[in-house]
Amino acid sequence: MKILILNESKRALLTSHTEKRCAASPNTVAKLTRKGIDVFIEQDAGALSLYEDKEFEAAGAHVVDTIEPIISQINILLCVNSPNEELILRLANNAIVIGHIDPFFQKSLVTKLCQNGITTVSVEMIPRTSRAQKMDALSSQASLAGYVMVMKAVANLPSILPMMMTPSGTIKPAKIFIIGAGVAGLQAIATAKRLGASVLAYDTRPVVAEQVESLGAKFLKIDIGDTGETKDGYAKELTEQQKNKLEAAQQKAIADSDIVITTAQLFGRKPPLLIKSSTLEKMRLGSVVVDMAAQSGGNVEGSKAGETIKINGITLVGNGNWSQDVARDATDMYANNIFNLLDEFIDADTGNFLLDLEDDILANCVITHNGAITNDMLTEAYKGA
Repeated sequence: MKILILNESKRALLTSHTEKRCAASPNTVAKLTRKGIDVFIEQDAGALSLYEDKEFEAAGAHVVDTIEPIISQINILLCVNSPNEELILRLANNAIVIGHIDPFFQKSLVTKLCQNGITTVSVEMIPRTSRAQKMDALSSQASLAGYVMVMKAVANLPSILPMMMTPSGTIKPAKIFIIGAGVAGLQAIATAKRLGASVLAYDTRPVVAEQVESLGAKFLKIDIGDTGETKDGYAKELTEQQKNKLEAAQQKAIADSDIVITTAQLFGRKPPLLIKSSTLEKMRLGSVVVDMAAQSGGNVEGSKAGETIKINGITLVGNGNWSQDVARDATDMYANNIFNLLDEFIDADTGNFLLDLEDDILANCVITHNGAITNDMLTEAYKGA
């Protein structure tokens, strides 16, 4: 078994940002080599997450300054993002690619993977089940994103978060409103509370109210009728009537907040627009809004992907790639997710990756195999594309 890890900071991938994370850490490389796996890692692959080549070599990896001699021989390519089409053409037609493929919005790439006989594991498609939790890269990176978004907001706020009683007067705690109480939202709530803010949160799934309150925040109760979540644990898409009712109900909370953080994203679809310009105008000067979904369409009208801008005295943060601000931890967590996936499905005796498409995890996350798209959700999505 030969595994290759790319240096994605220098490679032209589908994303335009400079990738700081790596698909392996020295710790996971050591675990893989102990299994008898040959691990090849492109030079400086871990540099931006502060891992040196010598650390990977000490863990048993072969550090290569060029992937040319090895690319056609490898069994598994580990990525954070998707490999580009030129790289796909150089892989053996039975190779396995594992990474963030973004399959619902990358039909041409998925088609190319099919045409070249590549087996593709899309980490976004790993189900949110107890057994798959240790492999769930979306959740691990979202948790870090929740922390980073609060810190970004604090850095842009012209006041402090905690209450402070001084001889010159009392400073009231900052008010933070967090929309969406999934993994990222809950981590944002926990971080904001630790920093002393007064936190209010909302989610269309009433079932998460208890989790919000257990972190010390208040849950905004809004009756918009039947909501809930999908079988995969994601929020269901609202009707237009529900969206209008929700927007009106949230306006007061938004206008009363120093910081608003939106984390609403829909699996396989563009995120909902939650805050319009007319609502932003009601906020106090100096307030900060962080739009987690800015890069995929945005929850906030006017947010710009990859940028922090000001609109009428309100700071609107749409940086994206949130977990990369803590690239060392992001690499460690992602690398552990990937190792756990490999550890689950690599046969100890043969060293082969066991592609059992009847397995409940692989049935979801393997999206191409033997020249065909194997995921029913994608097949349906592509029909209408």
